Parts: sequence; structure tokens; C-alpha cells
Amino acid sequence: MENQNTSMKTGIMTFSLIFFIFGFATTFIITLTAPVKAIFGLSEFSAQLLASAFFFAYPIMSIPTGKIIDKIGYKWTVVAGLFLMALGSFIFIPAARIPSFPIFLFGTFVLAVGVVFLQVAANPYVTALGPDSTASSRLNLTQAMNSIATMIAPWLISVAIFKGLNLPEASAVTPEQALQVAERVPMPFIIMGIIIILIAFIIYRAKLPVLEKGSGVKKSVWKYPHVVLGAFAIFAYVGAEVGNAGLLVNYLSTSIEGISAEMASTYAAIYWGGAMIGRFFGSFMFSDMPQSKKMTFLLPVLLLAFVAGSFVTDWNWTIGLTFTVVALVNFLIMQIGRGKAARTLAIFALIAALLGLATTFSTGNIALWTVISIGLFNSIMFPNIFALAVKDLDKAELSGASGLINSLIIGGAIIPPLMGGIADNFGYTWAFIVPAICYFYIFFYAVKGNTIRRA
Repeated sequence: MENQNTSMKTGIMTFSLIFFIFGFATTFIITLTAPVKAIFGLSEFSAQLLASAFFFAYPIMSIPTGKIIDKIGYKWTVVAGLFLMALGSFIFIPAARIPSFPIFLFGTFVLAVGVVFLQVAANPYVTALGPDSTASSRLNLTQAMNSIATMIAPWLISVAIFKGLNLPEASAVTPEQALQVAERVPMPFIIMGIIIILIAFIIYRAKLPVLEKGSGVKKSVWKYPHVVLGAFAIFAYVGAEVGNAGLLVNYLSTSIEGISAEMASTYAAIYWGGAMIGRFFGSFMFSDMPQSKKMTFLLPVLLLAFVAGSFVTDWNWTIGLTFTVVALVNFLIMQIGRGKAARTLAIFALIAALLGLATTFSTGNIALWTVISIGLFNSIMFPNIFALAVKDLDKAELSGASGLINSLIIGGAIIPPLMGGIADNFGYTWAFIVPAICYFYIFFYAVKGNTIRRA
């Protein structure tokens, strides 16, 4: 039993690192839409094509990746994915030097294929490392590591790319300013590529637990309604999360007085930080530990929220405190879910939908905090949706189900340009109605869709 627990901890620790890596890469690309818009003088719709290039890799590669896992295993799939990510990172060097928007899109796609390899392997692996009853807890814990990365990435863009430039709106950026932005793009990707290669060698050397293959009798996962409906819930979730984040920097810097692109990027970091805090809450709230012990983790996570919110805003303690209070409210609302994955998902999806609508019909600081707070309620959605969607499946079916579910991450390619088009034609605030609709679908899945089983 002790060896089994040690093996499981090794697997979770290793894949927490994997979640960190692909979380950083994903969010870095999403937040990069603002610099790319400035470099090439693009419309909001065109700038969001960068996110589309990333997320179109999911429907193309997710199902084939599930088959690759069956052939070569989880470990080698992860190593291959890391090397593809490194290759994609290095493509951004000529893309920025020329500069060339098509090469930006190509580098994004290559990097994304590597991320698909990691994500299709990581989610079912962590799910299968223990009992179904605590799968949501394990996924929330590893995805909390993902969210640490997603908080760092926007902050890094604000420091490495925007800091000190004082850019006007993208339409007013001069060619000289555009070149200044372009010159700052390669270095973060060079560093990321080198780190990813080092991690690939670490994973190659690591001794990971080998998953049981289950019954070996494979069935088409299309026969399971809760899997298919869960895949569409992932479509809605990723589309909403990425759509909010993709517009956040330009929305805040153009719609709220006194907020620069640099400051807006730090608020984007807080948005992603909300997902990190919420997932840490979920990691112990969905576990099987006693309630009294769960409460001992509350204060450390709130302290993390305070420090993180203050740090990314250049030690603005007021913003850090505000973020901590919002995080505490998020935790209190989570108690209504009573540690049940579906119940908590329903509550969070409904609140996220209402916050999206509030962003549309409000202005100023109210709109600022309603859109940022959505991040906290995004937090447990992906791990809970995934855990509900693969519930009761044989381990032999996990890779196929993960391929299908991850292919619908294409929502991140479709929803952001749709929101960008609405922003171009009707204004940024109206664009936030789209993610609100997405969250209402997730609410349906949590209440009804995940319970539908084939007779």
C-alpha cells in the first residue's frame, strides 16, 4: 500500500509539472493577442485568430493523440509533446524578427500540437491514478499548478513586452512602436523553449507509475451521452474562459479610464489567478478528508491570494486585499456545493453567467471586478467537467474519451473571434454576452447532462 501511495504521489507531482507547462504556454499565447494586435495594427477579430490557430490544433490532433497514447504510452507521448512545444517556441524568433503574422500563426499551431499531446495524456492519467470519488480533487490539485502558470504568463507579458512603452490604442500605434513591441517578443519564447527541453529530459528519466489497461474491451465513447455532452461542456468552458481573457487587456485599457495596456495585463493575471485560487480550494473540498481538516487549508490559500494579487499589481496591497475578499466569497459559495462535483459546477456556472451579464450592463470598477471575478468561478469547471464526463468508464476507454473531450477544446478557437467580431461592431461590453450563454450550457450539463446514460 505504501509503495502504491508513493507511486501515485510521484505521478501526481510529475504531471503537476506538465500542467504547469501547458498552462503557461496556453495563457501566454492568449495574452499575446494584445501585443500582436499592436505589432500588425489588426482588428480585434484578426488578433483573436492567434488564439484560433492555437485551439484549432485540438480537433485535428486530440483523437489521434488518444491513439498514440495507446501505442507508445503516456510517458513517451508527454516527451514528444514537450519537444513539439519547444520547436513551436523557437519558431517565434523569426516570426518576431521579420515580423510576420502568418509565421506567428504557424509557430502557435506547432506549439499547440505539443500542448495537445500533453493535455490528452495528462487528464486521464491523473484521473486513473486513484478512485473515481476523488478524481475531481486530484484534477483540481494538478490544474491549480496549471493556474499558477496562467497567472504568471500575463504578468510576464506586462513586464517583458509592455513595460515602459505607454502604447496608445492599436489603431494609433506607430511603425516604430510596433517594431519595439516585436523586438521584445522572442526572448520569453527562447527561455520557454530551453526550459521545456530540460523538463522533457527530466520526464524521460523519471520512473512513472504504469496504469492498468482495464478490461481491454473498448467501446465507442460516442455511445456514452454523458461523455459527448461533457465534451460540448468543455467546448463552452474553454471558449468562454479564453474569450474573456483574450478581450480582457484591450477591453480594460480602452473602456475604463486610467488603465494602461500594462496595467490591464496585470488584471488579466488576476483573472487567471482566480482560477488558481479556486482550484486550490477545490483540491481539498472535493477530497475525502474530514471537514475539520479541510478548513485548515483555507487560511494558507487566502494568504496566497493576497500575495499573488498584490505581487502582479506591483505590490498594490489594496487590490491584493480586494482579490482576497472576492476569493473568500468564492470559497463560501463553494460550501453550498458540499464537496459534490456536479452541484458545485452548477452553482459556479450560474454565477459566472450572471457575472458575464453584469459585465455587459455595467461600467467602471464594477465591470472591472465582475469580469475579473469570473476567473474564480472558472476554476473548478474544467476538472469537474472532465471528471463527470469520464465517470464510470473503463480505464481502457479513458484515452479515447480524453481525445474526444479535448478535441472540443476548439471552443477556444471559435468563441474568441466571435467575441472579437462583436467587439469590433458593437463594442466590447456586448461581447461578454457570448460567454454568459456558454456558462448557461455548463449549468445544464451539471444539473442534467452528466446524469444521462445510455440504456
